[in-house]
Amino acid sequence: MSTSVLRLTLRIWAHHIGRFLKYLTTIFYLGGAPKKVLKEEGLLVVFPIESEPRIKRRSLSLCQEHLRKVIEVVRKIVQLIDAFAAGDANIVTQLYNEIQKMSDEVAASKRSAAQELAEIGAILINREDFLRFIFVTSDISELCKGISFRVLAIVERGWDIPEDIRRGIAELSSTMFSAMMRLRDMTFALGYGSTQVFEKAKEVEQMEKEVDNLYRRLELTVLEQNMEIPKILLTRDIIQLLEDTTDKIEDASNNARILALTL
Repeated sequence: MSTSVLRLTLRIWAHHIGRFLKYLTTIFYLGGAPKKVLKEEGLLVVFPIESEPRIKRRSLSLCQEHLRKVIEVVRKIVQLIDAFAAGDANIVTQLYNEIQKMSDEVAASKRSAAQELAEIGAILINREDFLRFIFVTSDISELCKGISFRVLAIVERGWDIPEDIRRGIAELSSTMFSAMMRLRDMTFALGYGSTQVFEKAKEVEQMEKEVDNLYRRLELTVLEQNMEIPKILLTRDIIQLLEDTTDKIEDASNNARILALTL
């Protein structure tokens, strides 16, 4: 290689190294986003700026924010069932529309969180655990969406469901929501040690057993009533979905326990 070519090569390398150091300084001292800054300048490289603990905290924050949205859907379904038990058709219709909108927001949150976790890369070894938590809690929202549809169908048709069954469904939904609140408590305790997390997980298990007992008794009550087949089928669907929702809450609490061991 001639001397002139060598000098030109060294000059080019010096130019690119200078640009790289300039934007590296921006990243460290000005709080720039490494991937974005380097990509804009044609200098995109794989550079592990963030530490694993920091990424775990960010991933946990994603899960907690997603859970907040799911909790609001569950809260609305309890209000809808209370309105159904009270025979307030207008409130049922209003809450049904709100639940559909909020469920769409949960689905969008799921996609956004999954995308962000995917972009984190292999530095987060247990990112599948975070993804699993987000997916399972999203299923809770979908189940609530199904419950609201069936309750609205009964209300729109003006079907008369016996009062004791309506009260039983309201009690079942209230107990399910109590389990959801235990899941919330344990999820937001993840950053403060595992002891409280495991205590709340036991409470979720206890609430799930209570829901199971209520579900079995209520199912027999429905079958003992002299109702038409369509009414029986829709009513059984509602109580079955409430029980399924509680099972999903327990699944999410088990996922939260796994996260507690890795944070």
